[in-house]
Amino acid sequence: MSKTSIYGLTYEQLTEWLIEYGEKRFRADQVWNWLYKKRVSNFTEMRNVNTETIELLEENFVLHTLGEEIRQESKDGTIKFLFKLEDGNLIETVLMRFSYGLSVCVTTQVGCNIGCTFCASGLLRKSRDLSSGEIVEQIMNVQKHLDTRGDDERVSHIVVMGIGEPFDNFTNLMDFLYVVNDDRGLNIGARHITVSTSGLAHKIYEFADKDIQVNLAISLHAPNNELRTKIMKINKAFPIEKLMKSVEYYLEKKNRRITYEYIMLRDVNDHREEAIQLANLIKNHRHLAYVNLIPYNTVDEHIDYQRSQSESIQAFYETLKERGINCGVRWENGADIDAACGQLRSKQIKKSKAV
Repeated sequence: MSKTSIYGLTYEQLTEWLIEYGEKRFRADQVWNWLYKKRVSNFTEMRNVNTETIELLEENFVLHTLGEEIRQESKDGTIKFLFKLEDGNLIETVLMRFSYGLSVCVTTQVGCNIGCTFCASGLLRKSRDLSSGEIVEQIMNVQKHLDTRGDDERVSHIVVMGIGEPFDNFTNLMDFLYVVNDDRGLNIGARHITVSTSGLAHKIYEFADKDIQVNLAISLHAPNNELRTKIMKINKAFPIEKLMKSVEYYLEKKNRRITYEYIMLRDVNDHREEAIQLANLIKNHRHLAYVNLIPYNTVDEHIDYQRSQSESIQAFYETLKERGINCGVRWENGADIDAACGQLRSKQIKKSKAV
């Protein structure tokens, strides 16, 4: 039997597994504590766990499936990690510093099939989903890096907005969320975790029915079907009408604010007309809506797209505000490193092919 990452197990799954192998229930508490509170690097460091249990864990699980390939650190404190998986694939994880804490952006898939025409993540097609363990390990690796600095800093927020479509890897995503949210471990509050989807409506329904109060963000980027289909092919399968019906269901079930991500593309989606259409689209639930306007990070392979001019972004923002829409502008972190999501990975793969 091949070994898997122990970080892929929720507390309940770990407990069931240990009991199945003849262990006492309290062993799960011990192991979990060593994994997430003391953050050991080896099973043998679990000093109050008996030898037989240690050997059982070593026979079936591993602690490390990610290796750090590159680490880029920005002047603003942003750190971008390029990790190599056991099969040789590369993924990106980003640590960002904000006034409210340290936020980590995690990746959920190797590549992406959503096909947004402006995005660096989609330059390489999806080859597989990440396991829940591989997603959790991104957080653990970043936290262990912080531990080595001796500043007693901890990851306080998570955004699931890296490479891939999280809802296309739904089961592993949910296990990841349950692990990092568990108050017996990392204890990252559900309200400090945000999952972003490009709009898989059927999964928004399923997500709304889950017993976890994690924030939801929708990568909208256009307020009408014609434009959204042009820049996001996912809109063919889930047009805006279908997407907004799932949003209504989510709001009815959760009564929680939804964030709409809107990348500002010069002369594409940044006119007053689109701002008015966007305000009209979400006006019926504007008290539970927030629009995040994102200046575009240019990507070499997508020369047709440029960042909207500051005047256009400001005018778009003011148009939304005039219509009672809560919104803000998110300026990028790590502008002096490979800022766009997927850019570092794409660059490294191209470099390796050229050798």
